[in-house]
Amino acid sequence: MRKKKIIVVMASIFSLAVSMTACSGKDEKKSSGEKVVLRILENDTAKEEGYLDELISAFNEKYKDQGIEAVDANMDEYSDLAANGPYGYGPDVLYQANDKLMTYAEDKHILAINPEDYECYGTTAKEAWSAFDISIDGKTYTCGIPVNVQEPMLFYREDLIPENWESEWDKDSNQVPDFFENWNDLYKLSKQLRDSDSSANKDEKFGFMSSFNNLYLNANFFLSYGAYIFGKDDAGIYDSSDIGFAKGDAANGIEALIQFASVMDEGCIDDTIITNRYDKLGNGSYFCSVSTPDTYSLFIAKLALHYEEDGLSETEANEKARENLKMIELPALMPADGDLSKDSSTMKDSDWVKTVVMGGVNGYGISSYTEHRDEAKLFVDFATSYEMINKRTQILGIAPTRSDVAKENGGTADTIFASLESGRIMLMPSIKAVDQIWKPVQTLMGDFAKEPFRSDAEKKYAKKDDINTALEKASKDIYDAIYTLSDK
Repeated sequence: MRKKKIIVVMASIFSLAVSMTACSGKDEKKSSGEKVVLRILENDTAKEEGYLDELISAFNEKYKDQGIEAVDANMDEYSDLAANGPYGYGPDVLYQANDKLMTYAEDKHILAINPEDYECYGTTAKEAWSAFDISIDGKTYTCGIPVNVQEPMLFYREDLIPENWESEWDKDSNQVPDFFENWNDLYKLSKQLRDSDSSANKDEKFGFMSSFNNLYLNANFFLSYGAYIFGKDDAGIYDSSDIGFAKGDAANGIEALIQFASVMDEGCIDDTIITNRYDKLGNGSYFCSVSTPDTYSLFIAKLALHYEEDGLSETEANEKARENLKMIELPALMPADGDLSKDSSTMKDSDWVKTVVMGGVNGYGISSYTEHRDEAKLFVDFATSYEMINKRTQILGIAPTRSDVAKENGGTADTIFASLESGRIMLMPSIKAVDQIWKPVQTLMGDFAKEPFRSDAEKKYAKKDDINTALEKASKDIYDAIYTLSDK
């Protein structure tokens, strides 16, 4: 029986490359009265903040008379569908970033869908849908339903902005502090805060803080300088043999990364800052940090907790936290030569490059291994409805792909979409090969960030040639992982 089941599943998976009809085929109906249980895999933040419970409860209430029940898959958000799905351990529906969902789709683990079957279709931008497109045998299929747009955002404490910012930090008098507009002034402010830290261990005043071993959050140090992830062929299809981390003036960007690491602490080398950024921003040790929009609620929770510890009521603490925590895009200008120490007031337009960040679109996919395709489709349609995306936005602070929800909740999503269209956001490639970029590049980024903490005798990247050599080696390691080693 197991062999027959596997044969049937594999035939269904193979059909994705043959026809759209086979991909969206109907379930075999269960016997009368038998309950259909859908296993839902959501991200950890949605679970921790209670959104998944609300989503499941609302869905189950609506469909209680139809014998359909959704449950938490109780799996880690990064569980491997490719490994678990064929054996019946995977979820029926999963929420992931476009690069991960489309990696699964490339290997036929995710069902193709008809976007027009979903109520959210008419209110969701084409750029969001296209993040889930895949070409097979000359045909394009869509394998995900968009929920929210992601890009690295700057989270900062408005109450910690220098009191003299209008006179000292607004050279163009546009009522926006210079350190939110260019990286040189953000570096200057960060250095001033470090130099003024009089605590015994010099660990209480920091400016901008980031774990530099995270490529997604710090890709601006590559992409702004002409580097790229994978090139594209004449048809606009990604060419995974063209690996671009050492291209353009990438070494200039890495010099800027190393320079910024010098006004942080050694937590920038590993995951320390990613782990402690919520608490450190909350207690005022960090002026600002980088994260994605869907972590807004985590920053709010920590900041409110500190206010409660200071004696405010829960309601007062939450109100004050929302007043003082702000989320904006990263500064739009980086120094073309990578030198953050230059006085921005002396720099011409040609001395800057525009900041380019890595972005993505998160959404739902339906597992190819589900036995309940129709019911899974009902769940996704419900989960991407106006009501539930609006609730997700309010609870988690996401940038929704639904234009009606974005309009209802403010301008963050509109700003992000404008950046996507203008080229400020480079979406993660939706191909399987992207899996191979993270380890070699992020390991190298951590090593770059360690440079300021090495003695002069131990320095590894004193020259641009040293940086270029390291970037070229990382690119070769990625190539080998995709091609050479994969054949062994």
